[in-house]
Amino acid sequence: MKSKTKYLLNREQISKIFDKAGLGQVDSYYPMGAGEFNSVYCARINNIEYVLKIAPRVDKSVLTYEKDMLESELKWYERIANGTNIRVPKVYYIDCSKEIIDASYFIMEKLNGVQLDKIAVNATDKLAQMASEIHKIKNDKYGYVQNVLYDNWYLAIRSMTENLIKDAKAKGHKSKRGEKLLQYIDQFKEVLKEAPCCMVNFDLWSPNVICDKDDDGNYNFAWIDPERTFWGDFVADFVALEYGKSIEDKKIAIESYNAVAKTPLVIDDKIKIRYYVAEAYLALIMEVEKYYRYSIFHVGWHRNVNSAKFLFNQAFAYLQSVTL
Repeated sequence: MKSKTKYLLNREQISKIFDKAGLGQVDSYYPMGAGEFNSVYCARINNIEYVLKIAPRVDKSVLTYEKDMLESELKWYERIANGTNIRVPKVYYIDCSKEIIDASYFIMEKLNGVQLDKIAVNATDKLAQMASEIHKIKNDKYGYVQNVLYDNWYLAIRSMTENLIKDAKAKGHKSKRGEKLLQYIDQFKEVLKEAPCCMVNFDLWSPNVICDKDDDGNYNFAWIDPERTFWGDFVADFVALEYGKSIEDKKIAIESYNAVAKTPLVIDDKIKIRYYVAEAYLALIMEVEKYYRYSIFHVGWHRNVNSAKFLFNQAFAYLQSVTL
């Protein structure tokens, strides 16, 4: 999908990038991926395909948590590779010098296969299992590695929410629902402070898993685009799993997760509070990011408006009903 943040390159720029990387002369290339933030190209050199991923131009306005996000993605690839049995693409070259183009970029392996939603398996089941793997990766600080890390989840999610409210103001908009979320975060401060800290992908969608059959007919699964990842509350990853359902109704996701997780998810009032705070946080991202990516005439603008409204309504309906 088109977006204001995508940096579109021409053949000369792409050729210079691969020449600098020492990978050879580009025979052909084409844009790929359905992402809406970075630009991604596939380039063929001597019958080998590579993926080139480019951050937005340095002069483009982005959300606070999206600054230097491409560099943090590389760190998350390393953590997944070293801390789980999940495959990730090999990274061949990284350039943050801004010498050829006004943006950071990296070149990585192009994985064979298709997206998870294109094969005959239960996508929710597999995503939940993969989530349990990254949740084994622990940390003692919370938040986005490209921003500031905090001592507990309350401080982190509060700062993350405040940054989005400021991002909206920078574009001339006030987020009343963002301010309301801040009030709930403060109201449930002690509950949020109890959340353990682990790797949270917060972008568990089927297109981010590539599936390839081996010689025995079994599927191998690989993870791409962990750029939205943060250190935080593992419950937040259930927002995308069985998207749109209440946490109580996500039976496939919870059953699949608990079958392999080191620490099973047991739904209680505190878990519900933590979940609906995370759901409202995603709603706030959707509300604010449209100002940075689309015009009011773009389909993405209206999709974000509707999705944010739905998620806010569901989250606030629960949070306002809680009495602790």
